[in-house]
Formats: sequence, C-alpha cells, structure tokens
Amino acid sequence: MDKINTKPKRELLNYINVFRGLAILLIVAGHTMQFGNKGSWIQNISFEVFAGGTAAFIFIAGFLFQHLSDKFEYKTYLQKKLINVIVPYIITAIPGIILCFTMPAAYGNPFEGLNPFAQIGIFLTTGRIHNVPAWYIPMICIFFLLSDLFLVLERKKILYKLLPILLLVTIFVPRMAIEPESVAHLSYGAKYLEYLKYILNGFVHFASLYILGMYFSANKNKIDLCYNFRYLLIGLMLITSALDVYLLHKYNITNGTVSKTFLTLIILGYLKHYDTQIKDCVVFNKSMDFIAKYSFSLFFVHWYFVFLFKELFHTAKVIPVNSTPEFFIALGLIIIRYIFVTGISLGLMYGLKTLLTKLNCKNTRAIIGV
Repeated sequence: MDKINTKPKRELLNYINVFRGLAILLIVAGHTMQFGNKGSWIQNISFEVFAGGTAAFIFIAGFLFQHLSDKFEYKTYLQKKLINVIVPYIITAIPGIILCFTMPAAYGNPFEGLNPFAQIGIFLTTGRIHNVPAWYIPMICIFFLLSDLFLVLERKKILYKLLPILLLVTIFVPRMAIEPESVAHLSYGAKYLEYLKYILNGFVHFASLYILGMYFSANKNKIDLCYNFRYLLIGLMLITSALDVYLLHKYNITNGTVSKTFLTLIILGYLKHYDTQIKDCVVFNKSMDFIAKYSFSLFFVHWYFVFLFKELFHTAKVIPVNSTPEFFIALGLIIIRYIFVTGISLGLMYGLKTLLTKLNCKNTRAIIGV
C-alpha cells in the first residue's frame, strides 16, 4: 500500500513542538545529572528522576508520524528519512568514530583491534559505541521500515487494540543494560550480537510508546482526559517511581519507562490545556521552539560534550557522594555539567547552521539534523 488518503498536510501543533523541546532537555538531563555511589539510594533516585527521557521522545515520534501521515507514500517517506535522519547521523558520527580509534580505552571501544572498516560498520549499525545515545537511530529505523504496516493496521482498526498487550510488554520486558566492560570477555562476533540485541530490545520495549503517540494523535480529544485525570496520573507516576527505586535498590531491577509513560501523559495534558497561555508567553514559547528546532542535532552531538566535560574536569559519569558536603558539591557539578553540555551543543549547532546557510547550503538538515 502506498497512499493512505489525499487530505492536505497538517501543520505541527504548538504544544507538541514545546513538548519536543522539553523532551530533548530531559534526555540531556538523563546523561548529565546522575550522581551518588553505585547502588545507593541517592544514585537510584537521581536515575529515576532524570533518566528515561527516551520514552517521551519516542511518544512524540509516533505522534508526529501519525499527525503528518496525510498523503503518506512509503517510498517517499523512507527517502526523506534517509536524507534527514540517516545522512546527518553518519556525518555527526565522525567525531565519535575518531574518538573510538584514538582514545579507545577512555572512550570505551570494545572492538579495539578489529579491522577499522568493520568497526565503522559496527559503530553505525549499533550507535551505542561511538555515541551512546545514538543507539536510538538504528532502533527508530525499525519503526521507519514498519511505518506502512502501522498505517494499514490503523486503517483496519487493529493497531490501537494491540496497545494493552504492547504496554504489558513494556512493563515486563525492561531495557537491557550493556556497557563495554560487560561484553569484554566475548568474541567480536558475540559482542556485535549483544549490541544488536540491545537495539532489538529497545524496539520491543518502546513499541508501546510509539503506538501510544499515534493513538493520541489520531484521537486528540482524548488528550483532554490526561489533564482531567492529571491527579490520578501524578499519583500513578509517583507510585511507580517509588516502586522502581525500591526494586533497583533491593533487587537491581529497574524499568523507569513505566513512570516516564505517566509523566509523558501528564506533560501532554498540561501543554495542550495551557496551549493558549504558552503561546502568549512569547519568551518561553520562542525558547522552546528554538530548542525543538535543534532537538535532533542536539541529540546527535551532546554526548561528545559529556565526554569532553569528563576529560576536562576529571569527573565520573555518575558523580560519587560519600558525605553531606560531597552531596552539595555533586549537585552543583551535575547542574554545571547540564548547562555546559546543553549550552555548548546548542551553540555549536546554531553556529554550524548559520555558517552552512551563509555558504548557500540549501539543506542543512541533511548535514547536521537542523
């Protein structure tokens, strides 16, 4: 099936645009604002509070896919994703690939010693190694490839009936944990398979969020229920967050996506309900529009500046805490790191876009994602 319908293309909604800006800020927070000793209550709570922004990001991806699916043509859709997602992904991967070759131990390259061309192929098809957050790109490509099927199932009124099952899968199939040291004992082939399993696991785990986003896009009147029942959703978010922190501390089991799903619906409800007031708040609305516009490019490069901060200031990924004074020092450090990473990433991409525009580059999005 190629064409779904011939309705005119819809415009992007302001409250979703603002949400897109907030979602990327939450993702950066998840990579910069964790602190506390391993297994401590502080670390577990910071992980629960700041990590998990991917859930909102994928929800928005599903929402926008359905919202903009008028005149959908599978071949054209894939061509656009190739140009606007895959090409800038490959270009912005270059710094990470260089770091993997020049600083393999410090940067964390488990494929050091393998043929360089094979390494590049592994990096690009897994994302996780050369640019940790970029595992999202191979994973979202699975959604791209299944896009036509999703719309067929939606048209046949089957897709959203699968949501209860998919949500159960999200609950009972948590995300895998994978780090270079966890696969160090494996052969190169076995390591690669583990990283591919990580991508597939992400797709299975987050499929419900993508379809849930599509559902609320197709049934925008239902978004009002998220605001009407906000106190119930807030209560469920707090309960599932507390449970997740306890399970992580007691049994090393975690699934922060559950609480972040409730958070996603809460934010969605509030943003839609107060959309008019947000538009009237010009400074905030324009700031979120700017961040939303640069969200994908910010996603592509921010991890490099997380690494740069670590190297410059000799900090750990998770800032340790052994005493009350260290708690406040760590809190200050993660705030500084967050501002440093976000600010430099946005500044760099804004500068590059400005430069490319002055050089008469007609499609900067295909180079740097914006």
